[in-house]
Amino acid sequence: MLKGKTVLLGVSGSIAAYKIANLARMLKKLHCNVHVLMTQNATQFINPVTFETLTANKCLIDTFDRNFQYSVEHVALAKQADVVMLAPASANVIGKIANGIADDMLTTTVMACPCKKIVAPAMNHNMYHNPIVQDNIKKLASYGYEIITPDSGMLANGDLGDGRMPEEEVLLEYIIREIAFPKDLEGKKVLVTAGATREAIDPVRFITNHSSGKMGFAIAKAAMLRGAEVTLVAAHTEVKAPMFVKTVPVTSAEDMFLAVAEAAPLQDIIIKAAAVSDYTPLSAADSKLKKSDSDMSIQLKRTKDILAYLGETKKEGQFICGFSMETDNVIENSKAKLTKKNCDMICANSLRTEGAGFGVDTNVITLITYDSEEELPMMSKDEAAHRILDKILDKQL
Repeated sequence: MLKGKTVLLGVSGSIAAYKIANLARMLKKLHCNVHVLMTQNATQFINPVTFETLTANKCLIDTFDRNFQYSVEHVALAKQADVVMLAPASANVIGKIANGIADDMLTTTVMACPCKKIVAPAMNHNMYHNPIVQDNIKKLASYGYEIITPDSGMLANGDLGDGRMPEEEVLLEYIIREIAFPKDLEGKKVLVTAGATREAIDPVRFITNHSSGKMGFAIAKAAMLRGAEVTLVAAHTEVKAPMFVKTVPVTSAEDMFLAVAEAAPLQDIIIKAAAVSDYTPLSAADSKLKKSDSDMSIQLKRTKDILAYLGETKKEGQFICGFSMETDNVIENSKAKLTKKNCDMICANSLRTEGAGFGVDTNVITLITYDSEEELPMMSKDEAAHRILDKILDKQL
């Protein structure tokens, strides 16, 4: 995913420095070129040899170290970098950079980097909330540095409060969002629905389906990584919602309809990937059946057709993409749905196809528009999500 990309990790003096070894390892697994810069204080918490072993690059500390391959090392690294992450960022390093002080390899290199800089403060919560530290953080933000909000919890000295550096998985997501994909959806607003709606029969039982939400979540994440402002309307799912998207949790088809109807007018692209229950039980007031504890009979009514509503209310320039899960006559039924629902594209697949459908990490999709039909081979849902977005962009241009 990050092949050909270079990340600079700036490590300053904090007990959280040990987490960056795992971050470096995770980046290398994604085929990223990783360079680590350390302050002298950071070497008291973790040995530079650890980073050199993990990255296969010399860990730089001393500005005047002559044992390197470039004539002006901090400038050479600055030119290579696609992104810089300062993690953990101590109050000292934050204060230096915010006030233009460059007196070691880390601060000197950061000053020379034209790329995006991401800062993850890590310190005691009283120090973090010191007005001077807060002013320096705000100053960095005003210069375009991205600040990661610290976590709350038990700190190194046993205190409870904020100031903890987030886990390395979170730091990795910030880096991936910045450099993994071209920002060809920047400026676009994308609405995605995902998951399985649930229709309550009584306080215990409900009607639902087998949707895991994986495909919808993959699309939401892919759109975010490509620069879109993403709203994810999510019913019941078996996966964690992606970071950096606005998630609107819903339960029933009615909940989803209302959430989509509210958000839809502001969107450039709408992708309905949720498996919405077609029927919901009638309320006791509307039902003609007499209910008792032993009576399992249920009267049903159709839920609102979200995709049809989107097609009916589509604004000029808006792109509507729906999904069609079929068991027979997949292409014919999906083409009919494309026209009937006034969509711009249908992603069709079959429950009978191995590697497609609910609950798996792969999918086999045919992308159907009014003038094209493209059958994709089996691929991961993450890959399929990007192919879907590629097709949408191709049709929008």
